[in-house]
Amino acid sequence: MTKTPLTLSLLIAATFGAALPALAEGELNLYSSRHYDTDEKLYSDFTEATGITINRIEGKGDELITRIEAEGANSPADVLLTVDTSRLERAKNAGILQSIDSDVLEEKVPSNLQDSDNQWFGFSQRARIIFYDKNAVENPPQTYAALADPTYKGQVCIRSSTNTYNQTLLASIIENDGEEAATAWAQGVVDNMARAPQGGDTDQLRGIVSGECAIAVGNTYYFARAMAQDVDGVSADIDKIGWVFPDQEGNGAHVNLSGGGVAANAPNKENAVKFLEYLVSDSAQKYFAGGNDEFPVVEGVETTSAVQSLGEFKADDVDLSAVAKKLPKALEIFNQVGWE
Repeated sequence: MTKTPLTLSLLIAATFGAALPALAEGELNLYSSRHYDTDEKLYSDFTEATGITINRIEGKGDELITRIEAEGANSPADVLLTVDTSRLERAKNAGILQSIDSDVLEEKVPSNLQDSDNQWFGFSQRARIIFYDKNAVENPPQTYAALADPTYKGQVCIRSSTNTYNQTLLASIIENDGEEAATAWAQGVVDNMARAPQGGDTDQLRGIVSGECAIAVGNTYYFARAMAQDVDGVSADIDKIGWVFPDQEGNGAHVNLSGGGVAANAPNKENAVKFLEYLVSDSAQKYFAGGNDEFPVVEGVETTSAVQSLGEFKADDVDLSAVAKKLPKALEIFNQVGWE
C-alpha cells in the first residue's frame, strides 16, 4: 500500500514520540558534511512527512563551520551535520550553534552522547578499535594502554595528531585516566610506531595487508565498509586482519560521533528542531547509521550486516561533552611527545 504524507507522518511520529504535522509549510537549510547514497531517502522521507523542503549545502566539516561563522548573523544555516566530537565542540566554541529544548532528543539520545548545554547531539556512533595481523601477532593488545607496551615496538600504525578521531581518543584518555597517564600513553605509542603517521584509517588497514604494520588503530566503519564493498588494498586480504574492541574489562571501547545541532541564527528554528527529532526515529536511524556502516545511537535499531558481524561490545560511556573540553590539552600532549 502506498503511504500518503499523512500516513507516513503518523508512522514517524509514533516511532519517536512527537507529533510531526503533515505538510507543514516552510524549508530547512542543511549544512552537511555527509555524502552517502542513503541520505536521499533520509531527506525525502522527512519532506514527505512534513512538507518541509530541505536545501542542502555540502562540504567538509571544518569548511562548513568556517562558512557559517563567516556568514554571521545573516547565515541561512538552520542545521549543521558533521563528524566527530571535536568538530561538534569546535562549532560550539565558534558560537555557531544554539541550545535547544527537546524532550524527544533528551529521551532518545544517551546523555553521554550529547552536549551538556544541548547545543549538539550525536546521531550515530563509530568505535575506534585495534586491528592486527592475525599471522604476525599472537597476542594482540586488548587495551588502549597496551598499544604503548614496548612489546609492540615498531609494529603500530596510526594516523597523525591532526586527525580529529585521534584527538578525541586522547581527550577521552585524559578524561578517564588523567593527564599524566595520557602523556605516558601518547609517548609509548610514538615509540611503538612502525612508520611516521600518514594517510587515513583505510591506509592503516592497508599497512597491515602489506606487512608494513602488524597493529593499527581505526574506526569500525572503515573495516565494515571493506567487508561489504571492494576497497582497494584491503578487501582481497581482509581475512588476514583481526580486530579487538579494547578495554572490555575496563571502561569499554572509545566511540566518536556523527552529530549535529541547530545553527545559532537559524531562520527556520522550529523546522530545524523537527529535523533533529526526526533523526532519532527508528527509520531515520537506519539510514543515518547504515549509510556509513555505523552504530545507531537509539537502542534497539539494527544496523548493516557488516557492522553486525563485528560483534557486540562494551562502549565507553564517558561523557563526550566532558571529553570535548579536554581537546586543547590533547593537542598539547601530542606536541609534547612529538606525535606528528
